[in-house]
Amino acid sequence: MNYSLSAALVYVKSDLFRYSGRISLFLAIKEYFLNRSFKYTFWFRLAKVRSFPMRLIATLMHKRLSGRYGIQIPRVTEIGYGLYIGHHMCIVISSSAKIGNNCNLSQFLTIGSNHGKAATIGNNVYIGPGVSLVEDIIVGDNAIIGAGAVVVKDVIENSTVAGNPARVVSHKLPGRYIKNRWVV
Repeated sequence: MNYSLSAALVYVKSDLFRYSGRISLFLAIKEYFLNRSFKYTFWFRLAKVRSFPMRLIATLMHKRLSGRYGIQIPRVTEIGYGLYIGHHMCIVISSSAKIGNNCNLSQFLTIGSNHGKAATIGNNVYIGPGVSLVEDIIVGDNAIIGAGAVVVKDVIENSTVAGNPARVVSHKLPGRYIKNRWVV
């Protein structure tokens, strides 16, 4: 799934907005050099463009940063607008995972599958540190997954889950950790 450079730049702008709350060339340069998570998402987005020379450079940078930061998100993974990676380390996501708009990913996250299809994650979802999402599950919109949770069943929208295995612990203030939402 490759797209035009202009479409890729809209994804980059949405990611920048999630990190800084505004969009400008100055902020893009600042975030690129000072925020490793934004730098990673920048090259992840550009690695999907149709232009072969740009895609080649972006793919090489994406691979380099994947090794450097310990982030394994294959370039073919479907991720919506406004991706926010809280800390740039130890994230492993299957290429068959689907992630919606305005999602927060924390460190030591694993989204995987042993039997084919990985999780489908809705919009405005916060996933805390040390979380494992296992197999073909669905995480509803505005869900919050607490630190250290092992999610093996679907998560209903507007809920907070925690524990091993994850269970619903609250329905209060869904999506409260999603700041600077990008409106599609």
